[in-house]
Amino acid sequence: MAKKITAFRLSALIVGFIFLYGPILSLIVYSFNKSRLVTVWGGFSTQWYGRLFANQQILDAAWLSLKVAALNATGAVILGTLAGTALARFGKFKGRALLSSMTTAPLVMPEVITGLSLLLLFVAMEQVFGWPEGRGFTTITIAHITLTLAYVTVIVQSRLATLDDSLEEAAMDLGARPGKVFFVITLPIIAPALISGWLLSFTISLDDLVITSFVSGPGSSTLPMVIFSKVRLGVSPDINALATIMVLLVTIGVIIAGILMARQEKRRQRDMQLAAGATLK
Repeated sequence: MAKKITAFRLSALIVGFIFLYGPILSLIVYSFNKSRLVTVWGGFSTQWYGRLFANQQILDAAWLSLKVAALNATGAVILGTLAGTALARFGKFKGRALLSSMTTAPLVMPEVITGLSLLLLFVAMEQVFGWPEGRGFTTITIAHITLTLAYVTVIVQSRLATLDDSLEEAAMDLGARPGKVFFVITLPIIAPALISGWLLSFTISLDDLVITSFVSGPGSSTLPMVIFSKVRLGVSPDINALATIMVLLVTIGVIIAGILMARQEKRRQRDMQLAAGATLK
């Protein structure tokens, strides 16, 4: 039975949405402000978007952040899927507790400690092996994968824990090898979890500032680092324009992911109905 929408619930919903999205909406509105003062409305204008695309420093930082975030999300999904599958499917094996602790440690570890430890690791590796040479794109990507791997592992492990094992067992009874079962049966079913993990990893990487500050070097400033350095001197309208574009891109990504996940769920339900019908016959 559906609950009646009372005035209190409606008011709480409105206040909650205003609290969450009010600052974002004000940022978007002031990105079209003609005045240089971000808190004083001086008329409608798109001049700050033009100045934003003429700012090579911000464009270079944005391109670096997008490359790092995409590579990080892909690597985190691959490694996190392997770790989550091992923890969910292989039972109690030797070293399970150590693997579980190592994969989830970044979730509770302060980013300052994580960044400092990774910096010391990269310096030691460069002295011993000569790689990675300096700090930049490679070290930032490795550091971000170390952080986001834990989130993907938890997501995949949770999804596999609720997965019906009978589907995999039936496929193996019919002669399919474990590798084929994983790619043909398991992977399509947990695809929504993988998409969620990829988007979460991408967002965390694109947003990270603390760890990146430790493992980056000259000429490898990411977008959060550039924005932070500019905001300390005062918020400029072109930063509002940049934030508006980022909100738009994230919104489009979330909508596309939602559509793909909805289609995947409908396909899964249809396949289950067909399988149930075949069983009854």
